[in-house]
Amino acid sequence: MNIVYMGTPEFAVNALDAIVADGHNVMACFTQPDKPKGRGKNLAKSPVKIACERYDIQVYQPVKLREPENIEIIRELAPDCIVVAAYGQILPESILNIPKYGCINIHASLLPKYRGAAPIEWSIIDGCDRTGVTTMYMSKGLDKGDMILKSEVEISDSETGEELRGRLAVVGAELIVKTLHQLEDGTAVRIPQNDEESSYASMLNKEMGRLDFTMSAHKINCLIRGLQPWPCVYTRVAGKGVKIYEAEVCDTDESLGADVVPGMITAVTKKSFTIACGEGTLKIKRLQPEGKKVMDAAAFLAGNKLNPGDMAGE
Repeated sequence: MNIVYMGTPEFAVNALDAIVADGHNVMACFTQPDKPKGRGKNLAKSPVKIACERYDIQVYQPVKLREPENIEIIRELAPDCIVVAAYGQILPESILNIPKYGCINIHASLLPKYRGAAPIEWSIIDGCDRTGVTTMYMSKGLDKGDMILKSEVEISDSETGEELRGRLAVVGAELIVKTLHQLEDGTAVRIPQNDEESSYASMLNKEMGRLDFTMSAHKINCLIRGLQPWPCVYTRVAGKGVKIYEAEVCDTDESLGADVVPGMITAVTKKSFTIACGEGTLKIKRLQPEGKKVMDAAAFLAGNKLNPGDMAGE
């Protein structure tokens, strides 16, 4: 099958690799423009662009895909199918109508749940115990097109957004290969989505990471896991700004007394410290002080004095 591929982050590389390995002809790839990265602000290629260079695939990086010249490029390529995985731009209807088999999206949720930009993160933030990947026909509505195949996975209690993304990338790669086979042999079944069962996974923003200790320890821990690698949960401990990378939910110790309030340090050992939340307590295990690398709580406590009764938070 002749394919135009559209994708940008690491999540999209696995599917591209699988499509090439399965013998399809990837005619061209569209990915986001190179972006400044790091302290030097040097332009960095997207992971998909780097992968395309390995395969000698023609790469296009339009700022706006919907510009007429880009639509004409795709029209001239006349692909059998356009495969999309976390590309980062909306495809106009004029492109959706070009391929023989349509435009197929690899979406990292069990649609119609978590339509939108951040389905992986929100599935963890909301405390879900399972999620998955769906291949679907793209339409004018955001992630509203008919579904083709689904694959479900369990979410572990300690899994972060970054870890889950890596697993789902592998699942998505396997699923798109099966989907392309079904499209070719005419066995692909269009399954309409039930809008009444839908939910929306909005884009993440930095403010979401501001820690509110009046929330339950369970909810905070879901945020800590879901908001990695960005924007991460952040607060202040021992007078310093910190990002929290790993924690453990503990039941509230009834012996603590009625004077314990959310944000209060309730216990300090050589290896960890515990903070009271709106419900339960949170044992902090790994964190990153401003300007330093991620460290375990023992290393942080070795250089910062912390006592029960001290307050965390901004």
